[in-house]
Amino acid sequence: MNMLAPALRAAEAAPPPAKAGGMAGEDMAMIKLAAAIGRELAAYKPAVYWADTLASAALGWGALAALILVPDLPLAATAALAVVAVLALYRLGSFIHEITHMKDDSVPGYRLGWNIVAGIPLMIPSFMYEGVHTLHHAKNRYGTARDPEYMALALKPKISLPLFVAVAALGPIGLIIRWALLAPLSLVPPVRDFVRARLSALSINPDFRRDPPDGPAMTRWNVMEAATSTLVIAVLVAVATGVIPLRAFGIWLAVLSASMVINQVRTLAAHLWENDGQVMTITGQYLDSVNVPLPALLPELWAPVGLRYHALHHLLPGLPYHALPAAHRRLMAELPVGSAFHGGNHPALSGVIARLWASAGTAGA
Repeated sequence: MNMLAPALRAAEAAPPPAKAGGMAGEDMAMIKLAAAIGRELAAYKPAVYWADTLASAALGWGALAALILVPDLPLAATAALAVVAVLALYRLGSFIHEITHMKDDSVPGYRLGWNIVAGIPLMIPSFMYEGVHTLHHAKNRYGTARDPEYMALALKPKISLPLFVAVAALGPIGLIIRWALLAPLSLVPPVRDFVRARLSALSINPDFRRDPPDGPAMTRWNVMEAATSTLVIAVLVAVATGVIPLRAFGIWLAVLSASMVINQVRTLAAHLWENDGQVMTITGQYLDSVNVPLPALLPELWAPVGLRYHALHHLLPGLPYHALPAAHRRLMAELPVGSAFHGGNHPALSGVIARLWASAGTAGA
């Protein structure tokens, strides 16, 4: 908290931020230029996706294996391996966001490959986000009660913010219950309806209810659900029978928990969370979202795979992550300082969190 103190004092001294949804109209110059740049940079580079994904998998799973298999390492080496495992697996898991936006032929075979090396062993198969995250980008849903990924955190009691982060620490336990217990129970139709609607989406809106997909997407869902459930049950049986030591199981859970906490902190800084449920303009959605561009370097760790350009992503949701830095540079260079585009840029995580804390109410704090 001491590191946040200067930014917190500045945010609390500033006047209450205006709601992004209150803008009278669109910044058409920004929108038109972004669309033109998006068309120029829209090509996916499969080699980049595969190289980044496989390198992240090798680093993450390799570091985790070393933590488990070499118990007598010096403390400094153990800490270094833990940091590498958490950050690399967090980066690896973040590619689920890319999968939700890409067409099947954008990076051939990528969905299957990612689910094998990441989605299933991390207990977040891609169907948990596919067909859900795109609703967050719908112009008539963003920031409303029908948005699966929005909570007006800036309008809630301050206690909501630490609780929002703390609950992520229990994420691995929740996922184990979902896959090892509720997935088999969902063979019973009433349970199945509940699991599909309430427990089959990576969402933060507690009122969101998911409609299951049809056709090939439903087939993929069933295959991924069966594979993830089988893996988790097998791990639990192996732990119960001593095949997998309890220590190894605990390390796996701790690494996953840490990565989920980082992602939850990143989620806090993805938006300003100031909309009160009204439908917003595209410009309003952009200004309620957050870019943390260069020269800041730490966002490459806590907001990987293009997530540091989250506001820009809301302007150009179909742009591949490797094209976002170039798009941002061009928009910064070609739009005047008074453009709304500059308003979506924030210098650091601390300032965004401090603004959110200052905006949040005091009831229950």
